[in-house]
Amino acid sequence: MKRIGLIISVLLSFCGLLSAQNIPVPLTYTRLYDFLDELITDGVVVSQTAIRPYSRSQVADMLVAAQSADTLLNKRQKADLDFYLNEFALERDTMVDNYVQYTDHSTYNVSLADPQFSYRTANNQFKMRLRPILGANVTANKKGAILQRWWGAELQMDIANHLSIWGSLRDNSWSGNWLNNKYFPTDGDRMYGARIHYGASQQHPALSNVSGVQYKEANYGGDFSDSKGGISLYTWWGSIGIQRENIRWGDAYHCANILSGNSPAVPMITLQLTPCKWFQFDYFHAWLVSNVLDSTYSYLEHTTNTAQPVVNYRPNNKFMAANMFTITPIKHLSLSFGNSIIYAEQTIQAAYLIPIAFYKSLDHLLTKGVRTQNQNSQVFASLSVRPVNHLQLYGSVFVDEVKFVRFKPSNPENNPISYLVGFNWSGWPVKGLSLKGEFMRSYIATYIHSIDVLDYTSNSYNMGHYMGDNAQSIYAEVAYRPVRGLLVKLSYTNDTKYNSYSYLRDNISETIAQKPFDHCIYRNDEVRLDGVFEAHPNMYLTLSVGYNNAQGFDNQKENALPSECLGTAQDYLNAFCPLYYQGKNFTASVAFSFGF
Repeated sequence: MKRIGLIISVLLSFCGLLSAQNIPVPLTYTRLYDFLDELITDGVVVSQTAIRPYSRSQVADMLVAAQSADTLLNKRQKADLDFYLNEFALERDTMVDNYVQYTDHSTYNVSLADPQFSYRTANNQFKMRLRPILGANVTANKKGAILQRWWGAELQMDIANHLSIWGSLRDNSWSGNWLNNKYFPTDGDRMYGARIHYGASQQHPALSNVSGVQYKEANYGGDFSDSKGGISLYTWWGSIGIQRENIRWGDAYHCANILSGNSPAVPMITLQLTPCKWFQFDYFHAWLVSNVLDSTYSYLEHTTNTAQPVVNYRPNNKFMAANMFTITPIKHLSLSFGNSIIYAEQTIQAAYLIPIAFYKSLDHLLTKGVRTQNQNSQVFASLSVRPVNHLQLYGSVFVDEVKFVRFKPSNPENNPISYLVGFNWSGWPVKGLSLKGEFMRSYIATYIHSIDVLDYTSNSYNMGHYMGDNAQSIYAEVAYRPVRGLLVKLSYTNDTKYNSYSYLRDNISETIAQKPFDHCIYRNDEVRLDGVFEAHPNMYLTLSVGYNNAQGFDNQKENALPSECLGTAQDYLNAFCPLYYQGKNFTASVAFSFGF
């Protein structure tokens, strides 16, 4: 017992040097991230942007830095800054100040205008925030109306300035009177039609830039609940913990191609090291969801309807290890690079718990001796440059497999890679106005694997760019922030999917020798006008109007490769687009929420 007490004492003294919460700010807090991006691009604060979510302590530090440079801010930015400084008051060892509140202004606050309970001890050794979550969104087009509602709560605690604990639950439901036989002639079609994250009439995700979910069965539409949280031990130079949160790796404003943060969150062990201002290291080991049954792993279930027990098969285990090094050698240049591996074993492989490792090398060590098929490894990098204030240039590359001989013009084969480039022009010559552009291309066989369980997916969602392989995405956006809390955004998206191929191991050389971006099988053009107003922290009113045109194109040529997936225009449209958005649609939505 004395040894245990000594270890705890050492950890407390070792980690008690920092007095800010190490709790992640969800990627769904888009208004805050938009404001931070504006401050960074305008040159008011300095931060890397490739690794997200930020922690609440990181955000508080950036806000305090902006406060000390307020001469660089315009009137609207100062109002936004004061707004968010109040939201992160506990991280700054002060108490929030809200409307319609009961408080002593020092240790506790119960507010209704921004519904929450905040508490801190006089010595700041314990801080807590409890907040309800409630929201609704109504979407309508010519096919009818959809109602989405969600409710829940979140709790955040920081103990002794070294331990953060947080958790949240959001229960969601989709329903709509458009779920009738006119649009969906069978029960299965009705069910999957309501699931607007999925392609029509099947259980595979659609190609759309929305956060993925795993639905529960509901004939009227779809239900899902989302429980996130974690525990983290931290000090001023880093943290280690276990959590279930969405993460994004790679600079992007529309969708990142390394880790987009759109696939359903998974539990993971995390490690982050920030020993100096110019270096950051991130690592995680995650438990993915394979959605692939293991024929050797089952249990028996007794029922009254069968004489023999029913065999229930369990899914294959699936894991991921990944690391990322972020270096900022000069103030306006940030380079991130790292590697990852998807592996499927009966138990965790200890070699992949090593944070600083090249996982492909470890994979060869573990598999080549018996000539078994190796696991699925990747390398990637992201670069951000701000040559002048108000301008950011960025790009990232995801390398699934590479052979340098394929770069020769005489070699018909293409490496399975994805690349993304973009720019962000903000705050000049018109303050509050920003212009963004982004272009992504992924070559044939990127993100996929000959062994289904080793695909770059979790819950069947691609963890990289949502368009997958042999695809292209173009995104453009003009945004304006006229007053505090208000964002008006006009955007255009062009998503194009080309010939679809399966990954057949004995045919892969011939497959990647095919001309990429050759024959379009699916295309969706969308124009959107969004207005977002944040009345109080985490309290949103959103209005959106959009037009999209989703089309499929035939691909039934003769003499196709064994790996080529042929189909009609409707086949591809059903595979990649929900029924609700197929064809030409004017769609409008209105939403109100607090707590996101």
